[in-house]
Formats: sequence, C-alpha cells, structure tokens
Amino acid sequence: MSDSTIVLITGGNTGIGYETVKALYASSKGPYTILLGGRSIEKVNNAIAALQKEIPDTASKLVPLQVDIESDESITAAFETVKSSVGYIDVLINNAGGQFDTDKTDESPASIRTAMNRAYNLNVTSTQVITMVFEPLLLKSKAPRLLFVTSGLSSLTTATAGKNPPPGLKYPWGYLCSKTALNMQMRGWCNRLEEHGAKTWCISPGLLATGLTGAGPEAMKKMGAQGPEIGGVFIKDVVEGARDDRVGLVVDRAGVQPW
Repeated sequence: MSDSTIVLITGGNTGIGYETVKALYASSKGPYTILLGGRSIEKVNNAIAALQKEIPDTASKLVPLQVDIESDESITAAFETVKSSVGYIDVLINNAGGQFDTDKTDESPASIRTAMNRAYNLNVTSTQVITMVFEPLLLKSKAPRLLFVTSGLSSLTTATAGKNPPPGLKYPWGYLCSKTALNMQMRGWCNRLEEHGAKTWCISPGLLATGLTGAGPEAMKKMGAQGPEIGGVFIKDVVEGARDDRVGLVVDRAGVQPW
C-alpha cells in the first residue's frame, strides 16, 4: 500500500461521503486506499459492493472500517485497526455529521436542549475526538491533508445579509451553529498542524440533495439543491490539490466562502 494515498473518510457510506469515495475511487490520479468509515459495517460493506460494481476498473482499493464517531470505544478500535493494518493515513476527511433540528417535537426546554446538544456532540465534539485520536497517524504522512465538511449555512457574513437558510427550509439552529463552530475548529487545527506541513480546510460543498435536512432529496431539489455527486467531485478535487493556494479557509466551488 506504500504507493497508494491512504484516505480515511467518516460517514462514507451515504450522501456526500459516498459520492466523495466514488469520485476518489474512479480518479485517474490514484491509486487510493480508501478507508470507508461508517457506523454500520453492514452498510459500509453494501456501499463498497455497490461502488465495486459501478466502477470495476480502478487501481484504487476500498477498505471497510466500522467507526461511530460518537463512541470513544469505536474510535479507539478503529485507530488500532488502521494502525496495525496500514500504519498511517495521508488524508482525513471529517465528513460524518447530522442535522437534528427536525427532531425537535416542541419548544420545551428539554426538546430544544436535546436537538442542540445532538448537533454539537456529533458535528463538533465527536469530530474533535476522532481528529485528536488519529492525529499521530496523519502526521506520519509525508503530505498530510485534513478536511472538515462544513456548510454554506455556517457563514456569518451571509447570515447577516439575511440569506440563511434558503426559503422553504426550517431554521436549523443546531446545525447552523455547530457548523459555524466547526469552521473555528478547523482554524485551530490549521494552526496546530502548520509546522508539520499539513494542509487543512473546511469544505463547503453547497446546497445538495441529500437526506441531511429530513426533507428528503426530492424536496431539497425543489429548493434548488444539486446532486450530491457535485460535492463528492469537489472534495476529491481538494484532496488532489485544487485548493492548495487556499489552505486554512472555508472553500466552496466558487472559491472562498466568507466567514
């Protein structure tokens, strides 16, 4: 595997994560060894089978990895698996995330607290934990890359202009606030890893038709969302150097997303 670029992606069996894996797996700039992480090993294996059927001719390799980033035990087990099997990673894509505002049943304190805490626990705290745990393996790479998947809704600039969220989407308090916090988390990692030559970004893939909002892909398309494959290709392009001149920023397909 020494001639491969080793990529670990969380939440890789569905949505933008799946499309990112697909884009890397099909890329002519490989080969990649893609550690496809997901909560359910069954769903991870199903995703791998689908990808191998769709893309039969590639020099890259898909490796299933069970990892639930909300579980310290799962993260530790995944770390030991990766350490013993490949020994390092070149790219960590923190893609796993969630939006739980639609789970809020009423305006009671308990319901509000649950929805907000779930968003922060997954999108911020759990992302920080897995990045900390895998940092030693990332720093063994000759050219480490660290990506955090954020959102266009995380921009304070566009929010101030009254453009968040898009019409038709219920105001996602927890998701929006947690993704803004993720942007600052990325800045911390950029500062921490700069001396090691690591390149770090937040990736804002745009409004895409996934199941993230709870509205469903078709409803998202009616709001102007594009196919998730567009986000996957964009993330692949960043991995392959398309935004190397914009390290430490929130990058989107148009360039740089304002803070």
